[in-house]
Amino acid sequence: MRFAVALWVLALFPFIASGKPAPVEPRIVEKVTPLPVALDKDFEFRKTKLFIISQKAKASQSVRQSTSSINKKSGNSPGQKTATLQDVPITFERQYRMFGAVTSLDQHQRFGNYFDFFWRAKRPSDITVRLEYRQEQLHEHVQAQEISYQNVHGTHKTEFKVIGDDYFDDGEVIAWRCLLISNGRIVAENRSFMWQ
Repeated sequence: MRFAVALWVLALFPFIASGKPAPVEPRIVEKVTPLPVALDKDFEFRKTKLFIISQKAKASQSVRQSTSSINKKSGNSPGQKTATLQDVPITFERQYRMFGAVTSLDQHQRFGNYFDFFWRAKRPSDITVRLEYRQEQLHEHVQAQEISYQNVHGTHKTEFKVIGDDYFDDGEVIAWRCLLISNGRIVAENRSFMWQ
């Protein structure tokens, strides 16, 4: 019995010793209400990374792989090499997001929109990061997800996703905006071209 407990503690040790908190999952906002805007230069978005995984991409990827294997036999032109190199980051991102999804049901639950926002707070503050978005099937209906941070400053990354059944039932995200909220006011904003 002692041996089993000791083995269990040793197995958990890397997770405890890493000091990294568990990733925070966003909460769904039931009713999206407008907030006052008071943009502040101490808060800013640094970078935004958007990615979508769909079943169409899976089919086109297999076609691309079979095409590239045919081209290897006939010889590559310089233009083909460039196109192949440009596909590498996209292929990696897809593999990263799909890692561990073995069954088709697991893969189905990973299809959808992924949003990574990199932002900075130049002074300590309580910050809520909110993603407001519209989906194809819901037209003008605005949905939101948010994550709250206590007394943070410096550069941070916040991840949101609209995947699985939410994605298949309501469609792709067609417009979005991400907000940094401090003391009930919008202090920084990043939006898609289609957001109005």
